[in-house]
Amino acid sequence: MNLQSLPLRAALLASLAAASSAHAAPQPVAGQTTFQNNCASCHSVDPALSSRAGPGLFRVLDRKAAAVPGFNYSTALAKAGAAGKTWTQAELDVFLADPTKNVPGTTMPVGVPDKQTRAALIDYLATLQGATTAASAPATAAAPGERSGSWDDNQPGKIHHIKLSDLPPPFATTSAGNGPRVEARPNGSLPTVPKGFTVSVFAVDTDKPRLPLRAPNGDIFLAATGKGEIKVLRSKNGDKADTLEVFASGLSRPYGMAFWPSTANPQYLYVANVNAIVRIPYRNGDLKARGEAETIVPQLSDTSGGHTTRTLAFSKDDKTLLLSIGSATNVAADIGPKPPEPLAQWEAKHGVGGAWGVETDRATVMAFDVDGKNRRTYATGLRNCVGMLVYPSTGDVMCNVNERDALGDNLPPDYLTRVKQGGFYGWPWYYIGDNEDPRLQGQRPDLKGKSIVPDVLIQSHSAPLGMAVYHAPKGARNAFPKEYEGEVFVALHGSWNRGVRTGYKVVRAFMRNGVPTGQYQDFMSGMVLSDREVWGRPAGVAVAADGALLVVDDAGGVVWRIAPQR
Repeated sequence: MNLQSLPLRAALLASLAAASSAHAAPQPVAGQTTFQNNCASCHSVDPALSSRAGPGLFRVLDRKAAAVPGFNYSTALAKAGAAGKTWTQAELDVFLADPTKNVPGTTMPVGVPDKQTRAALIDYLATLQGATTAASAPATAAAPGERSGSWDDNQPGKIHHIKLSDLPPPFATTSAGNGPRVEARPNGSLPTVPKGFTVSVFAVDTDKPRLPLRAPNGDIFLAATGKGEIKVLRSKNGDKADTLEVFASGLSRPYGMAFWPSTANPQYLYVANVNAIVRIPYRNGDLKARGEAETIVPQLSDTSGGHTTRTLAFSKDDKTLLLSIGSATNVAADIGPKPPEPLAQWEAKHGVGGAWGVETDRATVMAFDVDGKNRRTYATGLRNCVGMLVYPSTGDVMCNVNERDALGDNLPPDYLTRVKQGGFYGWPWYYIGDNEDPRLQGQRPDLKGKSIVPDVLIQSHSAPLGMAVYHAPKGARNAFPKEYEGEVFVALHGSWNRGVRTGYKVVRAFMRNGVPTGQYQDFMSGMVLSDREVWGRPAGVAVAADGALLVVDDAGGVVWRIAPQR
């Protein structure tokens, strides 16, 4: 979920400068735009081949598959490389058109289906053929004292409380490139849950959906982002899904979903595409869309790359549609110190701390009327609010935020927070209150004192994604104990930017009278095999109609069901 640091960006610009002198054709330039908008969140192009969620792509042309030293390739791609697969232009063209079809089991989530766009991207990659520097080494095991917060420190029931005073200085450790190698789930292995609960497989979907949403009748809708589809699971008795249907297809990286109105009889399913909002006619119980998707917001921002997951929610009174949009880059280092118009005018339009350039209206929560009109900025400075909801009893907007990279293993924390209308949460100039990012030092002294400290600080690079408030539906036969009522469950997907792996679990954020206490507790874990290997990555959570908690694992393609032991 994380983007380019300054050294990588400088290397990219140097590579492009060299390429432009030798190639006057526009194809590489168009391909660079495609790369920045679709690939840069996971891949670098610096000559050191530094890795992130994906391997470095410098000199990828004519390179053997799975050949970057130290990168934790998927088993599928490693086998392809061992069999002699080489990234020629023709091979890249076939792979990028449909990665999962070309290499079944690859963790590459989304392809480039348009032939012309794909050709431009490959032409751009072909320009990056200079000499490589020292390749990045595999992340080394940390000393015992540095493993606090790591995967082997997880234990259902363990409570964590990270405080503002606990933050280390920037660059206290080096920036890691430590993406996980996803392995097949060992036979019979199950996640670990607290005593008194059981866990089982609710559904399996090889398309590896990400975000779940429960319909009023109990159906579970899933955003199959990579396939451009919305799917729906139906269960007769609640123990497992009996059917899996494609509700709608032909969407553009769908992620966030919300029913409107938020009653027993909604009229629409709203869906956030990567750069638009659509709504699909819906009646309770529909397994197929009963009409074409209607576009109500045709463009979310001028740029759609970088973070591409958009989350939707409706206000408590159902009159406001809320949308989260993640940043295009890691720390907006290239936008310059000043907006394109006087600062006061800019912030009047885009909110206090609203960024500009490629980051215009990014790292925000935006608000609309339910018809998509009357667009306005709700809050700013939220680098990537992947999970968003409205807390039922208070109406507070809440966000899970993936914070920035390359400041060290334990900085800055990710977080869960209530989001105030008009609030500024620091990105890119500040983090966790008034801590100034040293890479942008001195650029926005006017914002000091304006950045809101989040409610719950989460171990850095845990990558929180979907979340849900636990509320047992009326008559639920598998309701959790009463102490869970009103608590927030958060899926921690895990990231690449920590030397010792963290995340890969579901946690429970403690609430008191609708307010986060600052503490969170491990609830589901056990999906990490070693410092290098994992077999599952929680991406979203939902409360089923019978009261069980459903967890979507987008690495294993499994929806897990957690219920009290009977």
